[in-house]
Amino acid sequence: MLKFTRLAGAIAATARSAASTAATLGLLGGALSCAQAAVERIEIRERVPFAAGASFAEAGAYEKIRGVAYFALDPRERANASIVDLVRAPRDENGRVLFSSEFVLLRPVHGKPTTLIYDVNNRGGIAMLGQINGRSPANNDPTTLADAGDGFLMRHGFSLLFSAWTWDVAPGAPAARPLIFTPPVLKGLRGRVNNEFTVNAVSDIATYAGMRGLTYEPATSNDPHAQLTKRLRPEEPRRPIPRSSWQFVEPAQAGGPGRIRLEGGFQPGVIYELTYVARDPYVAGAGMAGIRDLLSYLRDHPLEGGPVPKNILMFGISQSGRLIGRMLHDGLNVDEAGKLVFDGAYLHVPGAGGSAGFNSRFVQPTRHPSMLEEHDYPADAFPFTAAPTRDPVTGKTASTLDNARDRQGRLPKLFIANTSTEFWNRGASLIATTPDGVQDVAPPENVRLHGLMGAQHYVGRSRTRAPFTACVSTADHYTTMRALVLALDEWTSQDKAPPASAYPGLNDHTLTSVADYRAVFPKGVGISPPGQNLREPRLNFGWRYQRFGIADTVPPKQGAEYETLVPLPDGDGNDMGGVRLVELQAPLGTHTGWNLRAAETGFGWATSRFDGSFVPFARTEAERLAAGDPRPSLAERYASREDFAAAVRAAAENLIRARLLLPEDLERTMASNLGLYDRILQRDPADQACNYLFAQP
Repeated sequence: MLKFTRLAGAIAATARSAASTAATLGLLGGALSCAQAAVERIEIRERVPFAAGASFAEAGAYEKIRGVAYFALDPRERANASIVDLVRAPRDENGRVLFSSEFVLLRPVHGKPTTLIYDVNNRGGIAMLGQINGRSPANNDPTTLADAGDGFLMRHGFSLLFSAWTWDVAPGAPAARPLIFTPPVLKGLRGRVNNEFTVNAVSDIATYAGMRGLTYEPATSNDPHAQLTKRLRPEEPRRPIPRSSWQFVEPAQAGGPGRIRLEGGFQPGVIYELTYVARDPYVAGAGMAGIRDLLSYLRDHPLEGGPVPKNILMFGISQSGRLIGRMLHDGLNVDEAGKLVFDGAYLHVPGAGGSAGFNSRFVQPTRHPSMLEEHDYPADAFPFTAAPTRDPVTGKTASTLDNARDRQGRLPKLFIANTSTEFWNRGASLIATTPDGVQDVAPPENVRLHGLMGAQHYVGRSRTRAPFTACVSTADHYTTMRALVLALDEWTSQDKAPPASAYPGLNDHTLTSVADYRAVFPKGVGISPPGQNLREPRLNFGWRYQRFGIADTVPPKQGAEYETLVPLPDGDGNDMGGVRLVELQAPLGTHTGWNLRAAETGFGWATSRFDGSFVPFARTEAERLAAGDPRPSLAERYASREDFAAAVRAAAENLIRARLLLPEDLERTMASNLGLYDRILQRDPADQACNYLFAQP
């Protein structure tokens, strides 16, 4: 439990307002060449006590430092060769490419070395605090005690760093402070871009950018040569919509994503795609170089009187985890001096790993393919596994870590975790099998894989079924995330053996085809499995793409699909293999990684992008027989509430022994599972609402 005490004035001597902190630190000291450090200087704009000086257990009080890091990259450096179009970017008189990035640092004020965790922001927003501490900071600006959530990361003494790395972030609320990157621009260059989108309801006007994102707008205003197409299924031919029947319209707010108006309106159940010529592409890969070089500097140089970190970790959720995957793939985890910039990384729910996207001309980082959306955007491509595998189509052998070693041959230590949902909607099996899905591929010694079975992309929070068919899964994998964060720190800083990999596989018969899944899944549960999962094709953008990151074929040609598999369900419909969360060891119902879209959306064949399903067991034998449910009832499984509590405690203790749950989270786990048990017993089975999943405020 947090020990909060006010330390009035404890940091006041070091705090300064933005107006009085225009101090600029010279970071190169004149002694280092550009080949040894790409950060030229840091400007501190704010330094204040965090949470008004509250104390977080033994870690004590924290401070917040907000500033801007200024970078200068030499395109001739070997370490920068993988950054697409860097050699074409504008340069200063010394031949360097200049850019900057805003950052925020939260750190203890005790002045002792700590583990620094770099949280890769997700679409401009701080992500780690929401899932690990249980509270996303208001306005994306951690300031108050409430912004610390339950204070987990602070109580354990971590320093937390956030910075801007991507440009395609749509404007938010007026008071919000997203971290938005301004990359170098290639003025005058042109190229085709495509924008795939759908609507959930009939609408005259639609936005064509990605989720909460921006896109490259047409080079020519209201481009008369732009093309709008439609199709009902991803595999169907695109049908052109006459140019005379639609028009570009102004964004809903200044700087927001572009929009178009269609005569007769956009319809649910239709996949639309808008293609045109854009101009002035960004050097998007510079965002990854900025992360690399900021960490490289902080690894070796004290900032504002504080010590250098004893350990550096990276953490990323979803898009942010995929970004770490791309940094490893491109060798951007190694700085210009040939040193690792982070000791370990935790890639959370990256699906197939993210070895594509983020670093090509006209790339749109916010987009990624799922079963329904954005099929032609690069997000995942061979290689997928950390150990070498062979692509039977191309004949190429490679791994995701081929370029990730430092000059001494060392690699960072990695945790990669996916939920059940990523197996259905993000190709998660590919990080543990050959591309043809025929054999398991064991991870190397520096990598551990964890499948969080029964969980969905994030802990379910929707209280309605729409626009899907089932209530969401509320299996709590955030507690396991907390345990993995501490385990990664111990593995990298103390060389303490990490939790063993636990991932569905072919050898133990816990990974299977969708057809086999459908055959085994219990009938009469009230939900039926999808007919397919996401099967990403090999995308051909033209001969220049693989070598130079320049797409000449837009949309790309689709080649053979990678073979993606799903976890095998048990007799209750719960996934086998991987990490069996408490909700699966002491189940109250069926948790799946999929949730079908409602027929009225027009895409009844497709799954939710991020959500799974939950269907509770019948309360009694009589209810079970009346419903024709083949799963044993709660009364058959647990003679009393005390029996269920004992089952939950035993399951939690199993995870604690495996170091996948922390003792401090035992009571949280007990309370959440017992609370759901009580609400299921009080629920009228005829009530199809999903409110019973959540404790009433």
